[in-house]
Amino acid sequence: MKSKERVLLGMSGGTDSSVAAMKLQEAGYEVTGVTFRFYEVGGKTEYLEDARALAGRLGIEHITYDARELFRERIIRYFIDEYLAGHTPVPCTLCNNELKWKLLAEIADEKGIYWISTGHYVRKLFLEDNYYIVPAVDRDKDQTFFLWGLKQDILQRMLLPMGDMTKEDARAYAAERGFMRVATKKDSIGVCFCPLDYRSFLKREVPMEQLPGRGHFLDEKGNVLGWHEGYPFYTIGQRRGLGIHLNRAVFVKEVRMETNEVVLAPLASLYKKEMYLKDWNLISAHRVLGAETVIVKIRYRKQANRCMVAQEENGYLRVSLLEPLESIAPGQAAAFYDADGLLLGGGIIL
Repeated sequence: MKSKERVLLGMSGGTDSSVAAMKLQEAGYEVTGVTFRFYEVGGKTEYLEDARALAGRLGIEHITYDARELFRERIIRYFIDEYLAGHTPVPCTLCNNELKWKLLAEIADEKGIYWISTGHYVRKLFLEDNYYIVPAVDRDKDQTFFLWGLKQDILQRMLLPMGDMTKEDARAYAAERGFMRVATKKDSIGVCFCPLDYRSFLKREVPMEQLPGRGHFLDEKGNVLGWHEGYPFYTIGQRRGLGIHLNRAVFVKEVRMETNEVVLAPLASLYKKEMYLKDWNLISAHRVLGAETVIVKIRYRKQANRCMVAQEENGYLRVSLLEPLESIAPGQAAAFYDADGLLLGGGIIL
């Protein structure tokens, strides 16, 4: 990090971005904070007051940017449409890659600021003429999985002050400086606009006449096993909350939008050795296409599988897994890494 330069920091009002503000200021940067109004549960704006109060204590400029309409149009609409299409959406990935970081860059440009920053737990590396995202020191908080879609125009401008800290370090850092409210804030859990059950959110947001209503659970042979509430309320790999009681463990294998059917099967039937990706982004194609040591992850925090990747004539990426992987769902994200944890890119599963 370079001192005496300006940086625009996304400030959510939480611990991570608040500590990021302190660390940037400590490093000599002239910090401007921006708090995005994306979605407010129950109209609560406590996070805005917390961000403003912190900026005031630090003596930094703070602005508020109302992106609620844009967020609803780009992220919430996508979230709903994906479930109605029988897919499993990845709203945090879309928000980071297509909305949050781009807005930061646009606002920074308007204010004549080059650097942009957030409280993400990731680090940055320059290697062979390209910038890459690499995992944070705190592997439990590592957020690389959500940033595979960022391009060089964003990557080169990013400052990532939290990448070398653990969450415990961040809380202690704030406490030592007398910011006890920052140090003791609870972590946010799940998707910001529906942190718990997406099914309740869909029922609230989608008119009843647009929901399919009850449909059949089927086994792999097409035999009817019972009734379900409607295909949008089930995701590939789901076991709990099916509302059906059989004398064996079953999982959602397939969601059929056209017929409003959900296929249940034993876990062994959910394994696949291949998947295809659309809307992909690769930092350096030569590190992924045809390489022998590519790691692919389809879930945040979970699973790291070796694979080989090839580009098809239709433009999609074919991912051939060296070992079968269960519960691959259309709409999910897949992120590529090398053996050392370098984030190489990713895409959306077809």
